[in-house]
Amino acid sequence: MNLDLLFVGTGGSAPTARRGLPATLLQRGGEHVLVDCGEGTQRQLMRSSGLVELDLVLITHLHTDHWLGLPGLLKTLDLRERDAPLTVAGPVGLAATVALIWKLAGPVRYRVEVRELEPYDQIDRDGWAVDAIPVQHRGSALGYVVEEHNRPGRFDPDRARELGITDVHDFGRLQRGETVGAVTPDQVLGPTRFGRKIVLSGDTRPCDAVREAAWRADVLVHEATFTAEHVDRARLTGHSTAAQAATLAEEADVGLLALTHLSARHRPSEALAEARGIFADTVMPRDFDMVHVPFPERGDPVHAPGAGRPKRGPAGAEPSTTSLDDPEADDPSGEVVAEPVDNV
Repeated sequence: MNLDLLFVGTGGSAPTARRGLPATLLQRGGEHVLVDCGEGTQRQLMRSSGLVELDLVLITHLHTDHWLGLPGLLKTLDLRERDAPLTVAGPVGLAATVALIWKLAGPVRYRVEVRELEPYDQIDRDGWAVDAIPVQHRGSALGYVVEEHNRPGRFDPDRARELGITDVHDFGRLQRGETVGAVTPDQVLGPTRFGRKIVLSGDTRPCDAVREAAWRADVLVHEATFTAEHVDRARLTGHSTAAQAATLAEEADVGLLALTHLSARHRPSEALAEARGIFADTVMPRDFDMVHVPFPERGDPVHAPGAGRPKRGPAGAEPSTTSLDDPEADDPSGEVVAEPVDNV
């Protein structure tokens, strides 16, 4: 089963010509989970994956750059005659925020379940779960751990035959954990295989909760708003530097670190170099990049630059506005801003 991250918006606080505001789409099989919904998210989705049928929206915190895209997204889903319920979950205060959305934009016809999460609350899904973890930002803020359930070990049909099991239906029963005659599953199954784990930090200073939750995660998506020269400002505003995120990733022994939420005052190449000097398996995705997360026995996570970018269509179709060959090059769209507002 596929497990992919589509980076819908990778900027922080204010958009640039190449980086939208925070939004990440997690795709597992036919399920879709949107983590944060900055201004313009629905258009970013339309230009990449399409406006998919979302199963869950997770908001990390209630600074407007992380949720202001919700009113338009929810209303557009209504215009498309969505009838399936949608859960929108996030920290305490989310219910009041959604109530404000209904007041300003009007209600929708499908059911929206608003769920306020406390640290370590869990949302159970079929075969996987989301755990909320406390992070250190300004006000109530959460990170999220998306983790699949463990899988049974590999079935050994030769061993089953040696034990007298020949019916393929009995093979299936053993793989489901049932005992067949005198043969138990542990006799024909290999070691339990771990599910995949992705951790998304949201906005935060480096903190123990993320470090512990990210232990041996396949992918850690961590904010890197600043570079090391602004470490004091990072501390004051509840953010991390690229070096701090990389140090945490190294300590947690993660498979791949993906940096997001870079302030417009910094060049991506500088932040990436700073992080890779500490943790080599670091990438800094642009909007419409993807990370593919295979099962551990099938390989390591793969950063796919531009895999979700809009493709050039037939004559008259809107072409891609992103034509960068090197996804890690500095953004040529404009200047590094000297003093942008940090996460209003």
